[in-house]
Amino acid sequence: MNRDLYIDFAKGLATLSIIFIHTAFWSGQFYIPAEVRVFSLVFDVPLFYALSGITSGSNIEKTFYRLLKLQITYMIFVTFLFFLDYFFKVFGLTFFSLEWLQDFYSTFGSKYATTPISTSPQWQNLGNWYLHQYTNADTFPVVMGSFWYLKVYFILTLFGVLILRFFPKHINWFIALCIGLTLFFNIFPEYYPTGQVGYVAFYLAIFLIGNKIRGKKIPTKAIPVLYTFVAGALFWLFWFYGNEIFYKINKNKFPPQIPYVIWAQFSLVTLFVLYNRLKITKDNLITHIGKNAIFFYFAQGISSSLVYFLVVPLKESMPWWSLMIIIYGINIILAFIISAGLKRIDTVGWKILEFLRRKTAS
Repeated sequence: MNRDLYIDFAKGLATLSIIFIHTAFWSGQFYIPAEVRVFSLVFDVPLFYALSGITSGSNIEKTFYRLLKLQITYMIFVTFLFFLDYFFKVFGLTFFSLEWLQDFYSTFGSKYATTPISTSPQWQNLGNWYLHQYTNADTFPVVMGSFWYLKVYFILTLFGVLILRFFPKHINWFIALCIGLTLFFNIFPEYYPTGQVGYVAFYLAIFLIGNKIRGKKIPTKAIPVLYTFVAGALFWLFWFYGNEIFYKINKNKFPPQIPYVIWAQFSLVTLFVLYNRLKITKDNLITHIGKNAIFFYFAQGISSSLVYFLVVPLKESMPWWSLMIIIYGINIILAFIISAGLKRIDTVGWKILEFLRRKTAS
């Protein structure tokens, strides 16, 4: 079966959008206007959940193997990150001073306070990362700040494949249940549960909707209806909440609330409309990003942390829009370089695990 390059292309564009979001919302807090930061959320993580639904099937064994492989790749990455963060602190304390390190970390702003700095490795942090409790990596704060997506992905993929396997004729009911729960939590916010329930309720609906259109094509006559619905929902959003809700979209993302749910509809409708309509026939730079999306996702956390050290000295010396373009371009270049390195580290990590497997098996 030929690989659908549209999926890779869409993943690649979504990944580039995530890099832009993290350029705007992390180091961009120092110089990018709030309006631009909010508009960066037009194409956001819901696209990844929808694409996952399109590419997922009811094969439990295959899905569990894919999740296990992703978990191991993730553990290899955070192990590398842990030692990179630790050795940088040892380097700073050995050749400079505690004050130098504290000044270094202050570049990220007072919002991202560091953990106690010492030459003793904080092994509990590595254990927490393995278990998807994302305590901060001081040297690369954006990494753990963007990993909430991964935990939700594991949970909803598990639930999603179980629904597809055991309730294939009742997928619409589960979509209705997820949408109903999302509405209930928002209408009665006092009942909105903490933890991952609110995230999974909304994103599992997107996952299942994506699976329902798998292999299908949205009729041409339905396209204007869908976009009219999106426009009407956005009009209601600003009429009901007022114009100030525009500046609160990101706040309504964690966990997903009605304003963000409506805001995400434009990108989702566009993704589904172009599916099986936009034909990508050859590999290109964007499909390459899509095929290696997980390594780019890891890499952008590191690169988005590094660009802080360009933003802080340059933010007063040029217009915000030109600095944004420069930083975004540098962020993409760094993500390319770092992702290639992380892919090699992943390969080495798997070889070490295979070596250990052979030795222990014998």
